[in-house]
Amino acid sequence: MTGSAAAAASHSNAPSLRRRLACFFYEGVLLFGVLVVADYLFASLVQQRHALYLREAGMAFLFIVLGIYFGWFWSRSGQTLAMKTWHIRVVTRDGQPLTQARALLRYVAAWLWFLPPLAVAAWVGVHRLGGAGTAALFFAYLAAYAVVSKLHPSGQLPHDLIAGTRLITWRPAS
Repeated sequence: MTGSAAAAASHSNAPSLRRRLACFFYEGVLLFGVLVVADYLFASLVQQRHALYLREAGMAFLFIVLGIYFGWFWSRSGQTLAMKTWHIRVVTRDGQPLTQARALLRYVAAWLWFLPPLAVAAWVGVHRLGGAGTAALFFAYLAAYAVVSKLHPSGQLPHDLIAGTRLITWRPAS
């Protein structure tokens, strides 16, 4: 067994939910900067003078930027910057690195974290729920989605099951 294969075998356990959520929130902090720069670039390119001008095109642009960010990191090293900090790596079910196609599938499937509560809020009407009600709905769904990993034997989340991937604890060999 090679050194890297031995390291992978000895560190193939799933990270705890607490570490995953910490990584999730840290990723959000890092992505805030990425999205601010990308949104500024889009606004400059289309000479946006009002926030609602080409709003849907701007959202599609940011969706693509996020897809490139995650797809590049996941297919290159299996780790984003936040995942490196928390020693988490994404691999296929059999422990292999992700292809760009699988990374893209995982990115699209990961929107299950966000789309259902946003769809419910849009259907009910955000104005009826109010800011606090929308936030409560969103965080309750996120908590329920995260708890699903406790029910799965290998501790994986639904989007990993859909994409055929899994998260592992990964500490590089010294």
